[in-house]
Amino acid sequence: MSNTIIYGLTLLLLVLSYWKDKGKTKRSLMKAWKSFENILPQLLGIIFIMGILLSILHPETISHFIGSSSGFIGVLISAIAGSIVIIPGFVAFPMVALLLQKGAGVMQAAALVSTLLTVGIVTAPLEMKYFGKRLTLSRNIVAFLFSLFVAMIIGWVVGA
Repeated sequence: MSNTIIYGLTLLLLVLSYWKDKGKTKRSLMKAWKSFENILPQLLGIIFIMGILLSILHPETISHFIGSSSGFIGVLISAIAGSIVIIPGFVAFPMVALLLQKGAGVMQAAALVSTLLTVGIVTAPLEMKYFGKRLTLSRNIVAFLFSLFVAMIIGWVVGA
């Protein structure tokens, strides 16, 4: 129901924008389409890879490594994986939802998402170039530790 309201409101605002200034609305729609075209290959690639991984990995395997029973080791595995992998946020959340459905634990999923979005081991060399080695390492270490803290708090709140 809420999606219908959001889409309806968006359509209404689009019509209002078009009525007010046709040229600006057309230009903004073209920019949005170009952004969509730029994101689409990455999105399809990640969805394809996740589909293959989730079809190969059985729920028992996922539960073993990053399930609730994996404890802090599972949180560390998730946090390390999230620190290494580069996935945009708009893909990370649906991916983690799939992992949760397949048996991942809540704390482990929280660690994965948090490190995906805050820690960047792969991007560290570029970050070091602009911000320096000390700041990059400090930021990544603090973000990693904070992600573990967030996972523990979420586990405590959810009761996992």
